Amino acid sequence: MTTVAPHDGEQDGTSPQPERGSADPQKLLTPVLSAHWDEPDSYTLAGYRRHGGYRALPKALAMDPDDLIAYVKDAGLRGRGGAGFPTGMKWQFIPQGDGKPHYLVVNADESEPGTCKDIPLLFANPHSLIEGIVIACHAIRSNHAFIYLRGEVVPVLRRLHEAVREAYEAGYLGPDALGPGKGLELTVHAGAGAYICGEETALLDSLEGRRGQPRLRPPFPAVAGLYACPTVVNNVESIASVPALVDRGKDWFRSLALGSEKSPGFTLYSLSGHVARPGQYEAPLGITLRQLLDMSGGMRPGHRLKFWTPGGSSTPLLTDEHLDVPLDYEGVGNAGSMLGTKALQCFDETTCVVRAVTRWTEFYAHESCGKCTPCREGTYWLVQLMRDIEAGKASSADLDKIADIADNINGKSFCALGDGAASPIFSSLKYFRDEYEAHLAGRGCPFDPEKSTAWADGPSSAHLEVNA
Repeated sequence: MTTVAPHDGEQDGTSPQPERGSADPQKLLTPVLSAHWDEPDSYTLAGYRRHGGYRALPKALAMDPDDLIAYVKDAGLRGRGGAGFPTGMKWQFIPQGDGKPHYLVVNADESEPGTCKDIPLLFANPHSLIEGIVIACHAIRSNHAFIYLRGEVVPVLRRLHEAVREAYEAGYLGPDALGPGKGLELTVHAGAGAYICGEETALLDSLEGRRGQPRLRPPFPAVAGLYACPTVVNNVESIASVPALVDRGKDWFRSLALGSEKSPGFTLYSLSGHVARPGQYEAPLGITLRQLLDMSGGMRPGHRLKFWTPGGSSTPLLTDEHLDVPLDYEGVGNAGSMLGTKALQCFDETTCVVRAVTRWTEFYAHESCGKCTPCREGTYWLVQLMRDIEAGKASSADLDKIADIADNINGKSFCALGDGAASPIFSSLKYFRDEYEAHLAGRGCPFDPEKSTAWADGPSSAHLEVNA
């Protein structure tokens, strides 16, 4: 489901500026990547060009690569894949004059529970990513780029292949794509469905034909990445945001901030769960969940927010006390969580937090690659204990035991998958320990799972809404 706001700045190539504290919450939206998703040919080259597509490319190619890197760095674009690392700085780490090939790898292996922004972006607007790839390759002096896409999304894979074909035919890829005698090849690779391959070094191993498992660092990918050559690994949304930044300017980009000045620009917020109108809401960093709920119709009728995740299931959950936390990297971090992928999963009072955390823990145990002991063994035992707690078969001592196991995983596993598995355990015990204890005292779950379903209150009022 997708909800976007009208694009009022079409004619002059700008977006409507966000109005802080506006009475009309829709004016807080700044559709850029999603501005034309509702058009039937938005995914085609013709549809992309009609709205200024590939207009930024000649501007970028006319810049010196180092100047382009500095420009993106000065704009303040941060990685949209989870950690929020400055994109320009990541490009700057690539050593120059080393005589080795340089590679750009786009991480499109989106698969975390609740995270659903990159796949819709690729389905509706793949050329924004391709244009961003060409610009990024010019900046890091690369002649070969890769898109690592989750293999299950076959319709997206087909559209992406067609968009790449169109780009080759139009000369944006292939010989002379980066200038006379400077060719650029783009390879689309479909993964085999392993969540761990969303970790950048596991992705690189998978791309090379090996089992996807995290690598020991150092060396980091910027020095020895794909095929042991300098490599930049960026998220889909990060690279797709570059054309608009270059075309409209870094001052415009920095003006799009409602929270911290360290978190400028626009981004996609994925609103899901017990909300009236779930979907993709593109807004400046720093908007609050309260504002997003206002424009999405709030929680489903007759219910209230109980808890939510700011960045997918791997981020510590928050409660209704955090509705006014600025959704940027600093604001969410100060609240004790992480912005992550901006996957805002909202749960109402009918949801059993123990049941939700158990399902997330089962996911991480299933997706653990098994390379390191803390994650391989720890997630397994967390699942056994969480199932016992949900069924009321555990003791009060087991609550301290799951906290201890989570502590032995957090920060001690080979990659961040272990941290993601521990996060919901810590945060749910912090805010809802009484609910855990109620399962033990009542010898079972006090919640009716059916009441949390979409059909519990009769025919769903949620509907697809796309504002053109």
